[in-house]
Amino acid sequence: MSQSTVEPAARPAEARPPAGIAGLVGLGSAIAVLVAAGLTALSGARPAIALGLPDPGRLTTLGLPAVRALAEVSMVLTIGSLLLAAFLVAPQRSGYLDVAGYRAVRVGSYASAVWAATALLLIPLSVADALGRPVGDVLDAGLLIDLIPRLSAATAWTLTALVALLVLVGTRMVLSWGWAVVVFGLAVAGPLPVALTGHSAGGGAHDVATDSLVLHVLAASLWVGGLVAVIGLAAGGTRGADRNAALSTAVPRFSRLALVCWVVLALTGVTNALIRVPFGALVGSSYGRLVLGKIAALLALGVLGAVHRRRSVNAAARGETSALLRLGGVEVLLMLGTIGLAVALGRSAPPETGAPAPSITEALIGYELGGPPTLARLALDWRFDLVYGSLAIVAAVVYLAGVHRLRRRGDSWSQGRTVAWLSGCAGLLIATSSGIGRYSPAMFSVHMAEHMMLSMLVPILLVLGAPVTLALRALPPAGRTRPPGPREWLLAAVHSPVSRWLTHPLVALPLFVGSYYALYFSDLFATALTQHWAHVAMNAHFLLVGALFFWPLVGVDPAPRRLPSVARLGIVFASVPFHAFFGVALMSANTVIGGEFYRSLALPWVPDPLRDQQLGGSLTWASGEVPLLLVVIVLLVQWARLDERSARRDDRRADTDGDAELNAYNAMLHRLATGSGTSIAHDENPKSVTGTTSNDG
Repeated sequence: MSQSTVEPAARPAEARPPAGIAGLVGLGSAIAVLVAAGLTALSGARPAIALGLPDPGRLTTLGLPAVRALAEVSMVLTIGSLLLAAFLVAPQRSGYLDVAGYRAVRVGSYASAVWAATALLLIPLSVADALGRPVGDVLDAGLLIDLIPRLSAATAWTLTALVALLVLVGTRMVLSWGWAVVVFGLAVAGPLPVALTGHSAGGGAHDVATDSLVLHVLAASLWVGGLVAVIGLAAGGTRGADRNAALSTAVPRFSRLALVCWVVLALTGVTNALIRVPFGALVGSSYGRLVLGKIAALLALGVLGAVHRRRSVNAAARGETSALLRLGGVEVLLMLGTIGLAVALGRSAPPETGAPAPSITEALIGYELGGPPTLARLALDWRFDLVYGSLAIVAAVVYLAGVHRLRRRGDSWSQGRTVAWLSGCAGLLIATSSGIGRYSPAMFSVHMAEHMMLSMLVPILLVLGAPVTLALRALPPAGRTRPPGPREWLLAAVHSPVSRWLTHPLVALPLFVGSYYALYFSDLFATALTQHWAHVAMNAHFLLVGALFFWPLVGVDPAPRRLPSVARLGIVFASVPFHAFFGVALMSANTVIGGEFYRSLALPWVPDPLRDQQLGGSLTWASGEVPLLLVVIVLLVQWARLDERSARRDDRRADTDGDAELNAYNAMLHRLATGSGTSIAHDENPKSVTGTTSNDG
């Protein structure tokens, strides 16, 4: 890896995709477009007609899936290129992208330009499809501006186009590794608006269906895009030792990621399909046959992946790329064809199964409730949360794996930290997947109980588990001659300017307490109640702001800034009045927050939503003090331990130098008492220097 800064403008030839990979991507894109449009035509899918609207015409009917397939292909290519630049190849030691990384970013800029253009085209196509009118009839700026906010699909593609344009600007400007990571994170958010609409966003069980689809799309984007990027690296213009060094890092890393993505794809794909179509209806409908075709393609890709790991991964890491290019080319074509199949599946309506229409409760929150939230139901009536339940289990397993690695090599790890982390993971699982999480979308009081757990109790337990310290001890360092890996990425994140800014007390405290007022005393909460993705986002916000607030206060991990113990106590006590006043404000309010939504549920055990809101306020006021008391206790214990360590350190120093510091201090007192004019700074013993002089008698 070069230690000098690479000037990207000096290598225009290396910033373009090689002809071989460009031809492969072009062929795969054509296959995706043809499969999407062809299967849509063969299946006779006419969503507008099914809703009683006029036929929008062949241009809209077939053009929409064709353009969408091209948009999704360019989206995964953008994500894969930025994945390669951010995590699969090493930057220079100066922090700038090396040749392979810069080249990947430039390829990503071409892909993001196509992504942005196709997303913009899909806005009028989605409007025409929703209205059942030819696309030419809606090509009016005023009409589009009026209709886009009213149509979920058009709004989703507008947001997607905005993300793609931002990514395009970022890829044309980024030169450093840190900014490449930022642009990659932005690109990963691009699939979310569209994934949160469509079949999975409505009907029964839409909470599980939406979560599974989001995980499915993200895993597919990383897998498909990453494979194309790695093949492009293997077939690219960079030759010799530089290419071999890049491949030796990129191929093994992507191989591990691909296996995880395939498992996620398999689990979420099956989950989403069975929610939409019963197993017995898979064969008898065009929708079911498309699902079976997608499952067959996924199994074939799994077999190809296993062959890859056996035949091409180790060879490609040594620079022998022939097997990787042959197998990878077939895999890429199959993957891009599967994208077209998925688009055609999204255009098809699930078959009628004779199931009764969902109730109001099921339509609004995705499932039925068994009755009033008794203690037994809150404890035992579970509904697993695919996002946060999975996160809790994975976090616990990864943490235990790190502890096992330390103990296997003879290092110790505090059992108290392990108990704290596992308790935090259990708290996250209980808050989101038990009866608390089940009743949270339907009752304000239960929602506030979940809020308190996620923003206060769970973050405190997690930061006491010291996950960063564990990771830094368990992960092997890259060393001076190897490219940076997960340990170096973690250190860069901890010491980044963003972390320093977010953990500053003047930022973390307003985020922690101010977000309560901003969310509940505005229209944000009422708007979020009707959207499942907004519940997921709220829970993420509660966890993140809680972790940012408590990390520098009670966490034992290395933090961007270390605060004195007195300052930590002051910040904790400063947050107490704001939190207490928030609970009192909820209890004394005369207006129901989100009242229209709660009244539409018409739950018989919640006859008065205002009283339920007041109960939520009292729970907030009462339960919020318990975690803060826990924080005070932890701070006092840490303070006492710090004094003990300081005393032991002083004792060891005294044993080593014969208590020179104490003798010097006594000598100074003696000189002051006897009126000696001798300067302490001139004492012959250098250890007794204090930097001051005695007063003259």
